[in-house]
Amino acid sequence: MYKEPILIAEIGCNHKGDMDIAREMIDTAHVFCKVKYVKFQKRCLEECLTPSEFSAPHPNPANSYGKTYGEHRKFLEFDLAQHRELKEYCESKGMVYFSSVWDITSAKEMTSLKPEIIKVPSACSTHLKLIEVLCGEFGGEIHIALGMTSRKEEEELVSFIEKKNRIKDTVLYHCISGYPVPFDNMSLMEIVRLKKTYGGKVKDIGFSGHHLGIAIDVAAYTLGANYIERHYTLDRTWKGTDHAASLEPEGMRKLKRDLLAAYKSLSYRKEEILEIEKEQRLKLKWDRK
Repeated sequence: MYKEPILIAEIGCNHKGDMDIAREMIDTAHVFCKVKYVKFQKRCLEECLTPSEFSAPHPNPANSYGKTYGEHRKFLEFDLAQHRELKEYCESKGMVYFSSVWDITSAKEMTSLKPEIIKVPSACSTHLKLIEVLCGEFGGEIHIALGMTSRKEEEELVSFIEKKNRIKDTVLYHCISGYPVPFDNMSLMEIVRLKKTYGGKVKDIGFSGHHLGIAIDVAAYTLGANYIERHYTLDRTWKGTDHAASLEPEGMRKLKRDLLAAYKSLSYRKEEILEIEKEQRLKLKWDRK
């Protein structure tokens, strides 16, 4: 039996460093898209970037919000008090707030907010010291994306979490780290492999997509991914690297609609001839008389 899918609107840093835009994105996700889960990102730049990385130019200057890559990241970063405010804002609407954490400092800060979920991004799936902090200090679900992760690294990750007795709180996400990812690189059958390999161990399997359109997400759900995460923006033409591979509100609304339609349809017949068919059978079946 299929579970009802959980759709996550990843706001990430698409708020452009503006709390008013962040709240507008939450409101739109809630009212228009009918999405309950929204995700942000948290970084401690001193821990994530070396001095040379901080002072380097942005690889795509047209998308930069600062003179250097570090200034760009700093402009987009919300502090702990702002994340607390966003969490309270979500909860006032009956929504679930959570965040990805990119370093140990951020993991500890987000843990202090006691969200239901903390996400480990693909970039940190091999950062076992970070994951150890979450296993030891965070009581909620630990979601981990597996983009850019080898099979050996994946096995070491799962073994590590098992030893920490947190595997039943873990959700593993199939992910391909590209922006956007061409369809022939989506590798969706990895969801089947993850479900077969770890489905009896972990809490669940998810899918984090950076592709165009919404057809792939429905396929991912059908293959066994119960958490579907997509980048979300109010305007795909805004400056920033994630907007082009994000869904605007209309796309997110349609994806929610289509996932629920797939969920309702994935069942066996309740009886050999369904009630909806009986009248048509009397009219159309060749041997009806």
